[in-house]
Amino acid sequence: MRYHAVVIGAGLVGTACALALEKIGLQIALIEPCLPPEPTSIWDTRIYAISPGSQCLLEGLGVWQQLDGERIQPVYRMEVHGDEYGTITLDSYDSGVERLATILESNRLQSALWQVAKEATHLDIISPARIKSMRMQRSQSHLVLEDGRELESGLIIGADGRDSWVRSQAGIQPVIEPYGQLGVVANFEVEKPHQGTAFQWFRHDGVLAWLPLPGKRMSMVWSTSEEHGRELLALDANALCDKVAAAGDGRLGKLSLLTAAAGFPLRLMKLPEICQPGLVLVGDAAHGVHPLSGQGVNLGFGDVESLADILAKRGRADCGDMRVLARHARARTEPVLRMQAVTDNLHHLFTRQGKLSGTLRNSGMSLLNRLPFAKATLVREALAITN
Repeated sequence: MRYHAVVIGAGLVGTACALALEKIGLQIALIEPCLPPEPTSIWDTRIYAISPGSQCLLEGLGVWQQLDGERIQPVYRMEVHGDEYGTITLDSYDSGVERLATILESNRLQSALWQVAKEATHLDIISPARIKSMRMQRSQSHLVLEDGRELESGLIIGADGRDSWVRSQAGIQPVIEPYGQLGVVANFEVEKPHQGTAFQWFRHDGVLAWLPLPGKRMSMVWSTSEEHGRELLALDANALCDKVAAAGDGRLGKLSLLTAAAGFPLRLMKLPEICQPGLVLVGDAAHGVHPLSGQGVNLGFGDVESLADILAKRGRADCGDMRVLARHARARTEPVLRMQAVTDNLHHLFTRQGKLSGTLRNSGMSLLNRLPFAKATLVREALAITN
């Protein structure tokens, strides 16, 4: 079984990568240990803010068209509040864009990607399947699955997440900086309409984000200390609703819990390299950022777009040619490092205590809010940063 490329990991980024490479005429295999579960009527706690650039990629792959319009919510406005008096309001209309982002559920997007992948002509989905061994060679890499099947490929693409097996097998050691925080997520029914507005509060106990869902619903992400995060997870439904509503200044009125809260540890991850001859990493296998920006999956889709574009223009070079992969690595270095720097600096800025620090950050936010051109530039930069 020979392929131009084998994608290992069929999450959102991995499946999108397989589809994008199949679309440019490559023979692709997609390996995944577990079949994705079918979505139910229950709202998924894993919510993503998809940028317009990522939406264009998904539309080009025929995926966006498969989504249920009643389960997605455009974001037209965003309110960002400092820990004192600072505030910034970002508006799509004022910035000359249709929307700031689109909120949707991970499992719905995964299902849409999977449906399109099953119909792709030059894409073999090998799932459920696990890899027993991987041997890297200059021109062809060799994979052996646990069931005895063998695959050869000119390029191995690691899309298997933050604890990537492919990355480990390649000997690429990440530099990980734990933030000592948990990301606590849950979905709520709300009393007042959100009108397509996302809210974010930089508080003394972390960063609280409310993302609008269709109807009178919203999804919460509270990035906070591990101790406070465990306290939130231990609350019963009514106590959690009261706590979250109060933390958001009651902007959406009374809350009712839709899905139980869950938590995950937060960390910054950087790699010395994302490619080797015959191998490249994409998505969470290649980088990790603080979730306060909501840009992790968009960075992954940016990886996909870049890799597909560069492989389409490779000429007679093999897909795994290091000169080709190095062009992709250079193209992705700047947007990834920029997003990591922005989110990391914001995290440290708002966790720094002291009157002077508080005055500087809140005054800076208020000043920016009075500069329409600067805000419009900020929005357009945020929308383009992953493209």
